[in-house]
Amino acid sequence: MDSARADILAARAHLQQQGWVARRSEAFHHLPPPQLAHWLGSAQEDACAAPVLGGSGWTLHPLGSHAASGIQARWLDAQDAAERAELFAGLPQPGDGEAAPFAWAHRALCRLGLRLRIGATPGKEREPVWLELRHQPRAQAEAPLLVLDVDPGVRCVLIETHERAEGDCLHPVAQNLHAHVRLGAGAQLQHLRIVSPGAADSVAHHIHASLAAGAQYAQALVATCGSYHLQRNSIALQGQGAQAHSAALALAGSQQIDLQTYTQVQAAHTVSQAEALVLAQGRAHAVANAHTRIAPGCDEAGVRQRLMGVPLAGSPRLILRPHLEILHDNVQAAHGATWGALPEDALFYARQRGLDEACARALIIEGMARALLERCLGSEEEGLLAQWLQGGWLSRTIGTQLQASVEVQHG
Repeated sequence: MDSARADILAARAHLQQQGWVARRSEAFHHLPPPQLAHWLGSAQEDACAAPVLGGSGWTLHPLGSHAASGIQARWLDAQDAAERAELFAGLPQPGDGEAAPFAWAHRALCRLGLRLRIGATPGKEREPVWLELRHQPRAQAEAPLLVLDVDPGVRCVLIETHERAEGDCLHPVAQNLHAHVRLGAGAQLQHLRIVSPGAADSVAHHIHASLAAGAQYAQALVATCGSYHLQRNSIALQGQGAQAHSAALALAGSQQIDLQTYTQVQAAHTVSQAEALVLAQGRAHAVANAHTRIAPGCDEAGVRQRLMGVPLAGSPRLILRPHLEILHDNVQAAHGATWGALPEDALFYARQRGLDEACARALIIEGMARALLERCLGSEEEGLLAQWLQGGWLSRTIGTQLQASVEVQHG
């Protein structure tokens, strides 16, 4: 038996012994995930019809005119012993935490992965490296892996998209994705993630980010809902002066979405910010968790959490849970959560400009969404966010959400 097969069988044996996510789990108490069998699938399941070179799996694209030669990419087969060893090299073992069953299930199912190393382009060391990663599902149950290393001092701009291509996969997908983002000293990464699963899909994305001294990580997530949708960030500020800002815009519709951000502040003079805006309607079930732990000795660390929920129509269930664990005195920390309908005075003043109610609501909601994303990624005219917004995806999706809310209101 080769080492790849042995590793897969060992992961499955561990799952059988330890069991799946416990219902008493604090992180998953309000929105339990589907059971283990759902994520492991069946050996008899057929892959998607999409050809490998037609966008299925991970594909890498230069972004605009910013092509760079400092990118090293390796697509690896996790069922080949040598390639599996290279794929998982340097990654932590799944462990035994609350989300560990997802990690063990990932080890048991993972078939393909991508390792990326981002270095400076020779002669353009001061310029950021721009790229886009697209992922299309390959099977009814899958466990994709991404390992992204950004070299010390390098600036990188990344758009990561997960959108189902029409006609490629007609069946529901259960996707348990793990991504490991590792920033070297002084590295900077602007990371825009667009995740739009099918209505019947189950999605669990786990982003593990570690930041060395002086590194800066800004992750903005825009996510729509599915049958089950989990987005979980685990961020470790390991070096002095590291900064992390995460912002999540959840367009929950009438289904389920669970946003979790867990930050470990482990060094002095670090900054951590976590924000979320959840829009829900009908009988949606949406949860936003933000948990930050400030370790002893983290002098002058700054932490801020801000969670917001807006019910658009019907009776959605919104749960907002900011949490701080502070084990050091010399820090600045604040958290808060707000829940409520759109302010009537804002709607009134928008109507005074000659807008009907639907247009006024769309204007206010899109303004809130843009402000959230701009606080994370910045609002420069030629920046990452501005380029993506020009495509109109956000406006169209918010319009679809509001049209659905009107249908909910009128039965």
